[in-house]
Amino acid sequence: MPDTWGKLLAELPMLRDRIQPLREMLLANAVMFAEIPGPTFDESRRVRFMLDRLTEAGCVNVSTDEVGNAVGIHQGAPGSEQYILVSAHLDTPFEATVDHTAKVSTDHIEGPGIMDNSLGLAAIASLPSILDKLGIELQSNLILAGTSRSMGRGDIEGMRFFLDGNPLPIRAGVIVEGGTLGRLSYTSLGMLRGVITVKLPPNYDFSAFAAGGAIAVLNRIISGILGIPIPREPATSIILGAIDGGTSYNTMAKIAHLRFEIRSEQQGMVGEIADQIQDICEEIGATARVEVKLEHVARRHNGGLGYNHPLVRGTRKIFEAVDIKPKPAASTGELAALQEKGIPGITMGLTKGEFRHQNNECVEIEPVFTGLAQFITLLQAIDGGLCDADD
Repeated sequence: MPDTWGKLLAELPMLRDRIQPLREMLLANAVMFAEIPGPTFDESRRVRFMLDRLTEAGCVNVSTDEVGNAVGIHQGAPGSEQYILVSAHLDTPFEATVDHTAKVSTDHIEGPGIMDNSLGLAAIASLPSILDKLGIELQSNLILAGTSRSMGRGDIEGMRFFLDGNPLPIRAGVIVEGGTLGRLSYTSLGMLRGVITVKLPPNYDFSAFAAGGAIAVLNRIISGILGIPIPREPATSIILGAIDGGTSYNTMAKIAHLRFEIRSEQQGMVGEIADQIQDICEEIGATARVEVKLEHVARRHNGGLGYNHPLVRGTRKIFEAVDIKPKPAASTGELAALQEKGIPGITMGLTKGEFRHQNNECVEIEPVFTGLAQFITLLQAIDGGLCDADD
């Protein structure tokens, strides 16, 4: 096995150079994905495009399912019963009304969702053609999946649905994101996403309880949340993501919403904080005599692989072979669904970028080829049994 590792790592820089001529195919797919809107629960146009690309690439069993996953199998050696899952999520946080035009320059691509996750989708859709042109034949079959309903209220439903119905033995999973080069996620962060809604009843007595309307009540709730003690170690945070409410300058807001997320590396901490937020909502709702509703829209539990698991250790070797320092980062995404099923998996990024989840989100083009070389080398290592845990 050490000799096999040595061969793979020695060939990695050359593999990066060999991928360079395939630039136009990859970037064309990335731009086409980027210009197709894919808000969560409305990914159907991206699904069709993904299915077309997988079919054109010669995949078998190309299909979709009830929740809108797009799946195809790139066949390995004849009769192989080994499968590696390779996936990227289809949805983005941008509504269809947003201008999805992608701008391509000599060294960047800019546009909503290009980093998260049009580039990742392009890598998977292009993978069969890239392997064919490079003359790389794997023994294992690759399950190539564009998964739906990953973000926000989607709560990684696409990946969970696929795994619940999947009859194939999956050796390992690799989840691909556009950013960031060197990202290495092998654990899931405990996480809860919630929405707090404050709603005033008809004929509300503003003078007695909340002169500022629903927004003032929500502000009291936020002050309470900010007063919750947060441990520094293990890392824990409460993210206040978005606030909205009201209709005009001169009308008291009758409804207001807060979207928030709790994250923690400590087992059970997310639940403890969620209980405290629930208490705050109930107390302020009762004292202000308004309706306060706390809704949980997504949940993850702590878990994952160890730093020395062969899959994690092998990925680190691959990164270091091209002078990329691994950036360990716990995931709040689809990696959790793999871990729930006991499937070893990691999430990796393909390139450098900035302005994530903004309209001017962008990625650098040149580092993509290093990211792709790492990705393909990892698939070869998994295929060769170099990343299997000891029985």
